[in-house]
Order: sequence, then structure tokens, then C-alpha cells
Amino acid sequence: MAACAGGGGSAGGDGTGTVTVFAAASLTESFTRIGRDFEAANPGTTVVFNFAGSSSLATQIVEGAPADVFASAAPRNMATVAEAGDIDGEPTVFARNQLVIAVAPGNPLRVGALADLTRPGLKVALCAEQVPCGSAARTALDAAGVALTPVTVEQDVKGALAKVRLGEVDAALVYRTDARAAADVVAVEFPESARAVNDYPVAVLADAPNPTGARAFVAHVRSAQAQAVLAEAGFQAP
Repeated sequence: MAACAGGGGSAGGDGTGTVTVFAAASLTESFTRIGRDFEAANPGTTVVFNFAGSSSLATQIVEGAPADVFASAAPRNMATVAEAGDIDGEPTVFARNQLVIAVAPGNPLRVGALADLTRPGLKVALCAEQVPCGSAARTALDAAGVALTPVTVEQDVKGALAKVRLGEVDAALVYRTDARAAADVVAVEFPESARAVNDYPVAVLADAPNPTGARAFVAHVRSAQAQAVLAEAGFQAP
């Protein structure tokens, strides 16, 4: 886990203390900044993040991992937690995201469409289908009528993007926001991504150690300040 600031301690009655947020890997940059802003507005509060694939986070929560807030990259994983009785109230969609094809700077192989990813010898990374970026990739590929066999399947979008950044693959299907955050890749847009837009829901967890802080953090995520951070990162409004 990563904390936005030092400190910590147990929750106070007013919501101060630690707020533990389980968030999709694609939210890493945006939520880290949003967490710092939340801490600045709420002295005595420390936000601690656990960033990973949404399916992995949902499993951790259902199995009893202590957390206050869950922010998923897709409703399906939030539903898993809700069906287990681990959500307090109704989840709220706070952002949306689309896929792009991430390639090396200059796009040396001239990748311009999903069909180009099937060229002989071209190496592609995808996310595992149980995580939202992988499910969205499957939807987009099916919409394009493209049958693609990746050389590697990663457990979250950061893993898929890293394969491009390290030069281990030629391309990867990742979120627009992740490609934008990486200076050493370029994003190739493709029309089928519109068929696989992911809604991002957030919710307070039923057994939140700090329910007051959790509700305050969720409210902050929906605030104009946080929405501006998400928009700057490339997320779409819900």
C-alpha cells in the first residue's frame, strides 16, 4: 500500500486518522493527487491506497481485507463486493475510461487499427479478461472482428503498459489515461473503443474502520476539484 502522507493512526470520531482506499490500478496517478488534496483539506487525515486490478481488490475485500473505500474500474467487480454484503449504500459512478493502443514513441510499426495488431511477428500485451481492461479489450476486439493472441497477459493495466515501456512488446491495449500518464509511449485511438467504455464506481465499504472518513473521501471524489483532476488525466465525466 502507498500512503499520501506520513502519520496515520486509528480513526477519530470526526473521520480523521487513516482512510484506506482500494482503487483500480488505472487510478494510481489521479487518486494519488486526489488523496493529497483530500489530506490538505482535512488536517489529521492520512489516505492510504492499495492499487491493483479491480478483480483482485474485490477478492481481497470479500475475503476480509480491512478497507474503507473501494473504487473499481468496472461495475462488475463492484457488484461482486455488493453481492457479498460488503457495500454500505449504493455505489456511485464518478468517471469513465476508454482504451487506446499504446505503442513506442513515433509509432515505428505504424499501428493504426486493431487489425494491425495481428500482423505476423508483432507482439501484443493484453490485460487478463477477469480485470476490467481485459474485459474491455475483448469487447473491442470482438466489435472489430479481430482474433488476437497476445504474447503476454497481465493482471492489471499497469502491467500491460510496462511491457510496451520496456520494449518487451510492440503494443498493448490500455486505458487512455494510463497512456497519457506515460511519457515514453504514444496512444493510438481506434473507433471500437467506444463500444467498450468502462464506468468507474466508488463506494463506502460496510465494515469500514473509518466510515466517516470514507464518506468524506467519496464525497471529495465527486467534488468539482477531484473531477477536474480526473478530467486532466483523460477520464470522461460520468
